Amino acid sequence: MVSIHPQAIVHRRADLAKDVEVGPYSIIGENVVIGEGTKVGPHVIIEGWTIIGKNNHIYPGVIMGTEPQDKKFKGEKSFLIIGDNNIIREYATINRASGEEEKTKIGNNNMIMANVHIAHNCSIGNETALANLVALSGYVTIEDQVVLSGFAGMHQFIRVGELAMVGAFAKVGQDVLPYALVDGSPAKVYGLNRVGIKRANIPLQEEKELKRAFNLIYRSGLNLSQAKLKISE
Repeated sequence: MVSIHPQAIVHRRADLAKDVEVGPYSIIGENVVIGEGTKVGPHVIIEGWTIIGKNNHIYPGVIMGTEPQDKKFKGEKSFLIIGDNNIIREYATINRASGEEEKTKIGNNNMIMANVHIAHNCSIGNETALANLVALSGYVTIEDQVVLSGFAGMHQFIRVGELAMVGAFAKVGQDVLPYALVDGSPAKVYGLNRVGIKRANIPLQEEKELKRAFNLIYRSGLNLSQAKLKISE
């Protein structure tokens, strides 16, 4: 059965699966849905139209589903959708989307560390790691298996491609190619994310093809259109 601490406040219309745990002083709003096996620690606030999947662990002080920090927002119905098996550490803040029926989305098996901020309309894939104090502006897309190191900041509307790694304190103002390693303020590309590629067990031949494509784009002197033609040959 649901385990709700007597000092937690859970709206009577909130939909909690049978084995959800809610710690003391947490507040769960009217339109919240929480799936089986999810643990909500103490002092957590979950508001808005927030749908949380199975087997997530939400640590103390997390605030999610709150209104977006967007001047265009006029109180419309919008969502925060979170998948399964995510770890969301202390004091992370995750806003719901801006725009009628729009969504902020987080996939499965992600590690979101302490004090991370995920703004409105962001989309995070699966198996990512967002280290302490990472900040995502609105409309940022983080693809699968990305690693964002501590204090890294993402400008609004950018996309960080699959298996990319962003260094600590990086200021990322443009899209990051899949498999790339970027660092600095402003961020620059330094090469391929070789550690991530090895951990992902990408076959050696594919790794060689990635290296060839990277060299054509960044080190050949060709413009992007020319490099793309060479890559496709």
